[in-house]
Amino acid sequence: MKRNIEIKYIAIEGVIGAGKTALAKKLSSHLDAKLILEQFENNPFLEKFYENRRRYAFQTQMFFLINRFKQQEEIKQEDLFTKYIISDYLFEKDRIFAYLNLQGDEFKLYESIYPLLAKNIIKPDLVIYLQSKVDRLMYNIKKRGRDIEKSITRSYIEELSEAYNHFFFTYNSTPLLIVNSSEIDFVNSEKDFEELYNQIFRTDRAPVEYFNPEPFGSIL
Repeated sequence: MKRNIEIKYIAIEGVIGAGKTALAKKLSSHLDAKLILEQFENNPFLEKFYENRRRYAFQTQMFFLINRFKQQEEIKQEDLFTKYIISDYLFEKDRIFAYLNLQGDEFKLYESIYPLLAKNIIKPDLVIYLQSKVDRLMYNIKKRGRDIEKSITRSYIEELSEAYNHFFFTYNSTPLLIVNSSEIDFVNSEKDFEELYNQIFRTDRAPVEYFNPEPFGSIL
């Protein structure tokens, strides 16, 4: 059943390299919206995590969890004064990484803390999941050339892609728009951006919808 939804708070999700931040910045500029960006560069454990997942998973995970929680608390205040809020992450996605990377007592400790922080988080009006092929993700990661990501392996991106797909296959907390971002260039093509923008702000939508744009040609 389709219904009219007022969209004020949008969270954008996807695997590393899917284009979350690029889309968030473009949407926020277009809408003059408050922009909330994940502060990955402030995590002192992240680069070490990519080099040694098992050793640094818990420290990396807990830093992100606390930092994301602090940002979400700020959204409660912004919600009173801001017409639009655009975030390049969904708080709930924290569990994707926890399930993938934590084990044993570390996972049990995480599971005891996460619900206490998550219970009062404001849910977005719409979540956009940028679903992309692994080849495109690896291309984007290499192209942007972040030093912190130089140790990311294809196998990790494959694991992460599978975990994200499973998460959003069962996701029902908010309206969801799944976008085939392997076949769209919303950064450099205004036409592609306008098509996606129109999908985001449709006057009526089903709880879960898919946007599969026409291929623009291989970038690889």
